[in-house]
Amino acid sequence: MAKLHGMLPGRTLAAPHAGESQMKKALYISFGMALLSFGLLVADVKTDYSHSTDFRAYRTYSWLKVEAANSLWEDRIRQAVDSQLSAKGLSPQPNGGDLAVAAFGRMSEQKTYNTFYDGLGGGWFWRGFGDGLATTTVESTPVGTLSVDMFDGKTKKLVWRGISTKTLSGDAEKNSKKLQDSVADMFKKFPPKGES
Repeated sequence: MAKLHGMLPGRTLAAPHAGESQMKKALYISFGMALLSFGLLVADVKTDYSHSTDFRAYRTYSWLKVEAANSLWEDRIRQAVDSQLSAKGLSPQPNGGDLAVAAFGRMSEQKTYNTFYDGLGGGWFWRGFGDGLATTTVESTPVGTLSVDMFDGKTKKLVWRGISTKTLSGDAEKNSKKLQDSVADMFKKFPPKGES
């Protein structure tokens, strides 16, 4: 093994083993992937609104429609949004509300690619280092997205939009709780203060 002269007289330091360097790379890559995965666990909520709209003028709302994978989720979405709008002082009406509300829920698969190196020989063929092996696995994570749109009942113009994206589990109860939390985050700053 090659020896390097250290700063202290009469002492030598061993050169780092090539496998140690690969282990550090693999550790950094794994740490980075863990951070990315953690980001998927947190709901991503975005809202936008018409800055010229005076939201204080709205007192009632009516549903245009709710679309989701099945009627169970349509009911859950409607209940979650109803709860938030009621907490903000809006009352539901069967038809002709000051606001018209539409909600759309959908599920998609988020693909995550994880590559692990065995640390023997580097595994970086394209750079010309060694003959290590790399294994790549693909994970599919279910991600739910909910969009809620509110239109002015008279002008029919979009005045507010909220979109929430969150990872889902295989447990309907957990997903229902995630829905409640996401909708609460969506309406946290509702009604917005317009610029009028």
